[in-house]
Amino acid sequence: MSGGAGVQEPKTWLQEVDLEIKGRIDNFNDPRQEWRRLISEVVGTFLLVVAAAGAPMVGVAYPGTVTLAMAVTAPALTVLGVILFMGKVGGAHLNPAVSFAFALRGDFPWKRVPGYVVAQLAGATLAAVLLTLIVNVSSTNGGSYPGSQTSPTAAFFTEMLLTFGLVSVILGTASGAQNVGLFAALGVAGYITLAGLWAAPLSGASMNPARTFGPNFVGGDFGPYWVYILGPLIGAALAVGFAFVLRGRGGGRSGSEAAQGALATEVAEPGQH
Repeated sequence: MSGGAGVQEPKTWLQEVDLEIKGRIDNFNDPRQEWRRLISEVVGTFLLVVAAAGAPMVGVAYPGTVTLAMAVTAPALTVLGVILFMGKVGGAHLNPAVSFAFALRGDFPWKRVPGYVVAQLAGATLAAVLLTLIVNVSSTNGGSYPGSQTSPTAAFFTEMLLTFGLVSVILGTASGAQNVGLFAALGVAGYITLAGLWAAPLSGASMNPARTFGPNFVGGDFGPYWVYILGPLIGAALAVGFAFVLRGRGGGRSGSEAAQGALATEVAEPGQH
């Protein structure tokens, strides 16, 4: 009898795992949970743009107080924090190019992409409005535009290259070979910092159509906005193709959880009931 009981315990745990996986999948497909994800995208993108646009705006209002390193590190660390504290709610995309990439790879439903993009644009716009009121300078100072010595075409290729790297990091840390969560947050934050340090003078190192939209829209100067739409989207598509070469098709459980959040409760390990 004791031998039979010993065999049953792992089976019971495996059954719990199967139920948990089913629960997560049902959760992904449950439209009643979408409002949580959309709110997380609004708030997360809001926080990102407060840091990304706020640093250069403060630098204009108070000359000599914000360096390039500070300006690129602030949004990177903000993204790290947002991924850690609410990445499991909605995936912490914070970026239309990321939503597009996850959907293209099969980790995120296409029907949810428009809602995420609207939420991201709304969060970015709210951040720009608030910054304008607080800092009392035009939000164009925190917008994304080609550098004084950079043509729109060169800025386009810069944004495409940077976003290819960013989305490659995101998709890579969301794969089954990595631990979703801490590795993703550290990898993304590190990449954003390093990309900004060398490329911010060229194009602003936006890599994010929403991050550019908010300050440019509120400030009333879109500039060559096509650079900050096409560059990130094409870069994201190239990253999805590269992910296929490295790891094959997407749509696995780990990638889907990273893209859509994992609101269900965690599975208990054997002996932790």
